[in-house]
Amino acid sequence: MATPGHLTPTNCSWWPISASENDAGKSAEDEESQEQTEPSLGARDRLVLYHWTQSFSSQKVRLVIAEKALPCDERDVSLPLTEHKEPWFMRLSLGEEVPVLIHGDNIIPDYNHIIDHVEKSFVGDNIPQLIPETGSLLHSRVLQYRELLDTLPMDAYTHGCILHPELTTESMIPKYATAEIRRHLENASTELLKLDHEEPQLTEPYLSKQKKLMAKILEHDNVNYLKKILGELGMVLDQIEAELEKRKIENEGQKCELWLCGHVFTLADVLLGATLHRLKFLGLSKKYWEDGSRPNLQAFFERVLKRHAFRKVLGDIHTTLLSAVLPNAFRLVKRKPPSFFGASFLMGSLGGMGYFAYWFLKKKYI
Repeated sequence: MATPGHLTPTNCSWWPISASENDAGKSAEDEESQEQTEPSLGARDRLVLYHWTQSFSSQKVRLVIAEKALPCDERDVSLPLTEHKEPWFMRLSLGEEVPVLIHGDNIIPDYNHIIDHVEKSFVGDNIPQLIPETGSLLHSRVLQYRELLDTLPMDAYTHGCILHPELTTESMIPKYATAEIRRHLENASTELLKLDHEEPQLTEPYLSKQKKLMAKILEHDNVNYLKKILGELGMVLDQIEAELEKRKIENEGQKCELWLCGHVFTLADVLLGATLHRLKFLGLSKKYWEDGSRPNLQAFFERVLKRHAFRKVLGDIHTTLLSAVLPNAFRLVKRKPPSFFGASFLMGSLGGMGYFAYWFLKKKYI
């Protein structure tokens, strides 16, 4: 299947900065040992993932793949550069959003379908099982919390907290993003209509996207709606806090890691870790667990961030925004370069800003 020339595989080894830094002390023997634990996949088992680094659904899929240590060819589909609206991707994903997985001859859209497919397709002694055997107590717990966490309207939290920063504390999103997202949402409708006219064979998925977009604008900009769903979020986190407390009681006196559903790390922990990471980025952690109200949740979050897969995919939360902005800027210059001097100056400036921003964040937070 042909793909656009500007989309190239990304190993993401540079992103985020702290992920590389945390692994810098590893010896060659450590790296070799890690490579040996990765399963060897044939051509028919080759995984290609179209995703966007800041997409919450994409992050969950990438975490699952990383936890299972599966080799994967990752290709960025930049949402800020609207690559997900281009006809080639609409055809590939049947009108769905990122992520989309290609596994051999199979094209799998929808992050839940991707997770199920990967879990079912890759099993073995050296591949962690994230969804326990059917019929077990652990299996039912994982399904329960998978369903519960999937009901959280993360898009609404994300857009709502950007549009209404007064409801957040120490958000890592800059103030200009509020005006930018309003402009982006307003322009998106016009852009979809234009694409619909240029690609009439894709009318149905384009119009579907437009309707979903308008519904999101109306909901996510409603401060009363946002307050309501944030209140419901508190009740969900209360339930999770109580479940983590049960794990402590069940395993009191035993030396083992405690996770949401038991002493085994599962898909429920992947989803909870990704959720807490996003909530902290939005500026909600002070309200929901860092104020001491949910100590088990706090301990879980600190523990899950130390896992290799989480450091590789999500990295240090304080560099998340920087790691999202710089690649887009460089890709935009590469795609539509101005004059030689202008392009050189811009890229040099971006590199300098990135360097100083990194050292500022490192000094402040690390």
